[in-house]
Amino acid sequence: MAQTGNGPLSGVRVVELAGIGPGPFAAMHLADLGADVVRVDRPGGSGIGIDPAHDLTNRGKRSVLVDLKAPEGPGQVLDLAGRADVLIEGYRPGVAERLGVGPEECLARNPRLVYGRMTGWGQDGPLADTAGHDIGYIALTGALGMTGTADGPPIAPANLLGDYAGGSLYLVIGILAALQHARTEGGAGQVVDAAIVDGTAHLTTMIRGMLEAGAWQDRRAANLLDGGAPFYGTYETADGGHMAVGALEQRFYAEFLRLLGLADEVPAREDFAQWGALRTAIADRFRTRTREEWTAVFDGSDACVAPVLSLREAPEHPHLAARGTFVEHADVTQPAPAPRFSRTPGSVRGGPALPGADTEAVARDWDVPALTTTARPDRPGDGTEEGPQR
Repeated sequence: MAQTGNGPLSGVRVVELAGIGPGPFAAMHLADLGADVVRVDRPGGSGIGIDPAHDLTNRGKRSVLVDLKAPEGPGQVLDLAGRADVLIEGYRPGVAERLGVGPEECLARNPRLVYGRMTGWGQDGPLADTAGHDIGYIALTGALGMTGTADGPPIAPANLLGDYAGGSLYLVIGILAALQHARTEGGAGQVVDAAIVDGTAHLTTMIRGMLEAGAWQDRRAANLLDGGAPFYGTYETADGGHMAVGALEQRFYAEFLRLLGLADEVPAREDFAQWGALRTAIADRFRTRTREEWTAVFDGSDACVAPVLSLREAPEHPHLAARGTFVEHADVTQPAPAPRFSRTPGSVRGGPALPGADTEAVARDWDVPALTTTARPDRPGDGTEEGPQR
């Protein structure tokens, strides 16, 4: 049977044209929420460089093999699109059209289809046809320039800010909004152009408002939320660990100083000229104990202080463990689906889809017998189908 699960998107059918990065994550998110996601893998693989069995962004999906450069390939994808609610592709602009599976062909087959396009630079503009990665997208939007210390270079926050926050999640928002429209009376399918530069720029809206109001300086580590304030940042502990401090409000800051043992011993935080001295005093005090000791000091308080945990440590934190923020599936610890729903909870319904493993089942469930046409033998991908975020 089709994997429709119990999530709020149960019954929604999604076709994902295999890529890497933000496209697969967006499709995973839809699968977590109950959608039946069929990933169209190509012979030779996507080039992500890890064993498909460990690619958690393909969890809960099913996979079919289609060679889009074979004569029968485009027709197989169009057959799937004709029975789907959503299609996701992450190619460079114009590639899907050249392959015969662009919006015009797909919407002609299925007028209510939501056609989601995931790129770094977008479908148009001077950079649309050039290669790129997360770090370049967030660099141009001003987001990367806000990171790092005042006297150091900007620091890339892995690929979380661009690929996934500015890319994947905006694609999911766009898909759900377009899907709602397509299902209303008189509604129709449409193309969702989700560019990482657009989404990342959108994420900076509040900061830009503060900038225009004169409440934000356009330089690193000089502001309330970028590490400029001594009471919003990270501090090293005696054992080389770190504590994160976010004591913004006065009452939380007072509790922070009390538990730190610095009440009435440091300059007033309103005196910007003394922020350097204040930071030094706080840093010196944190270096007197280990991360574990400071965690115990601040545990359960409103001081807004937390230990900086590693990826492997995070699932063991009592709060995250109690909430089930991470789950075990097939002996692999991984983030649980989010957000949560009271009536239609999402779930991890299966491990990573292995390329081509579900071809016969999908052909039966979606009534697309042409999928069982034998694809070409595996051949390395030549990169012409990859999107800019690779």
